[in-house]
Amino acid sequence: MTQLLISVTSVKEAQIALQCGADFIDLKDPKQGALGALPLEVVTDIVTFIGGKDLPEKKVISATVGDLAMEPALLQQQVLTLSKTKVDIVKIGFFGELNAGAINYQPCLDALRPIAESGVMLIAVLFVEYEYAEDLVSAIKGAGFYGVMLDTAEKNGTTFLNYFSVDEIKSVAKSVQSQGLLFGLAGSLNLQHIGVIKEIAPDYMGFRGGVCANNNRKSELDPDKIRAIRKVI
Repeated sequence: MTQLLISVTSVKEAQIALQCGADFIDLKDPKQGALGALPLEVVTDIVTFIGGKDLPEKKVISATVGDLAMEPALLQQQVLTLSKTKVDIVKIGFFGELNAGAINYQPCLDALRPIAESGVMLIAVLFVEYEYAEDLVSAIKGAGFYGVMLDTAEKNGTTFLNYFSVDEIKSVAKSVQSQGLLFGLAGSLNLQHIGVIKEIAPDYMGFRGGVCANNNRKSELDPDKIRAIRKVI
């Protein structure tokens, strides 16, 4: 069954997400970009809070390293630093330039491979606006990553459906999952997209703006919106 990921910015929002049935608690700062990073002390506070809860089942905690340039040494340093907070998953955006064509991410993957091999679970976040090489998912698998997430870089209300057909996304999901990688789907999603998402059958679906007041990802979480999505998954 597809699981529910809710992005949160604080201990208060983490508590709301837990109370409303989120499976993944994702830590990021929407005010700092598509994958804006929270301060390390906030990440640590949330991890400590969730770890101290008497929950019937473990919740997965993921966190982003931020909207970073694709520089191997920089990514390596930031991933190592974030992993020390004891989050379960570190998410890394594979950024590029719009209409610039596919770029070579292999040096970044090579730099991150030792971290993945040490046991840190990494998820590569790909963006629907960018063009990627056909063999990138295989390269991500070869670097020891745990999963791949498809998201939007431009937070303007568009979703994957503005760029790809449902069948095309199904093909992406199949390609990722057939290689033993976790596949997630996010990017301006809300309640009306649940039917299509369930048809695609990702391992998890991620929400921020669609579960916030006025669908504004920089606003506070709306518990009723999370519960409504949880009810129909």
